[in-house]
Amino acid sequence: MKSLQRRQFLAASAAASVTLAGTAMAGSAHAKTSKKLNVAAPGSLFDISLAQWSLHRRLKGGKMDNLDFAKAAKEEFGIGAIEYVNQFFKDKAKDEKYLGEMMKRADDHGVKSLIIMIDGEGKLGDADVAERKKAVENHHKWVDAAKFLGCHSIRVNAASGGTYQQQVERAVDGLGRLCDYAAKDNIGVIVENHGGLSSNGQWLAQVIRKVAKPNCGTLPDFGNFVINKGKKGPFLEYDRYIGMASLMPFAKAVSAKSRDFDADGNEAQTDYMKMLTIMLDAGYRGYVGVEYEGRKLSEPDGIKATKVLLEKCRTELTANYANA
Repeated sequence: MKSLQRRQFLAASAAASVTLAGTAMAGSAHAKTSKKLNVAAPGSLFDISLAQWSLHRRLKGGKMDNLDFAKAAKEEFGIGAIEYVNQFFKDKAKDEKYLGEMMKRADDHGVKSLIIMIDGEGKLGDADVAERKKAVENHHKWVDAAKFLGCHSIRVNAASGGTYQQQVERAVDGLGRLCDYAAKDNIGVIVENHGGLSSNGQWLAQVIRKVAKPNCGTLPDFGNFVINKGKKGPFLEYDRYIGMASLMPFAKAVSAKSRDFDADGNEAQTDYMKMLTIMLDAGYRGYVGVEYEGRKLSEPDGIKATKVLLEKCRTELTANYANA
């Protein structure tokens, strides 16, 4: 790693551990907004949703059609809320007949549509101003599709380039423009920690604070705090618990990433009880999305194991948070 990059990373990590309380205070307004957009059933600490990516091999392999996602969520897994991924209906964003069928099937099975996760539409923090503008405009159709489907938000990426602070400013510009467009339909624009500096909790929290728009927030993912996977330069990972605490004050959704489980049914890399405690302490009472992407279990078995773990944790935590 170049010495400057290493100093930037170490400084950011050290500062993050010191400033968590300040971040939580700064994000209190966002937390309140998230409750309006994504709330759990009365009396429940959180509800469970299903991220479509959990079934990506089945979908990509032609063993499942996107239109059957809502049915599978409810009938196969007993989950009544879903999070779509745009790549499984990439060419249908403006097809109201197709979107209408998606909506009908969700309604027929009593399933709530929460989010569309957007990939492949350009970098919202692109260093090139024209490309950044194009990326923002590419996302407009997905805002419209989310409104049509009854979703509360689209999940976006804040990919950028340049120095640490340049990437802050570029991401703020792109996100701010997109939020202005989405505000007309009361659609949230939520950023996932999804590689690069977006997986640095302090960096992403700074971006959201600087955007300073009520429909801009985060989708903290339990397991996506890898800044560099090591393909170019060394493997670099941000502390997932510090990152979670930094992002939760702005959260409008939460993703429970899972890859493998131990003999007791706990996720092998992430302490779910610790993550959920951080989440609840931040005041979040919304949906937590099952997002299984492991390979040791089949996709259905991985989804079920993640759901069971979330339910177990929720039961254990209820006594502590029931009156919070």
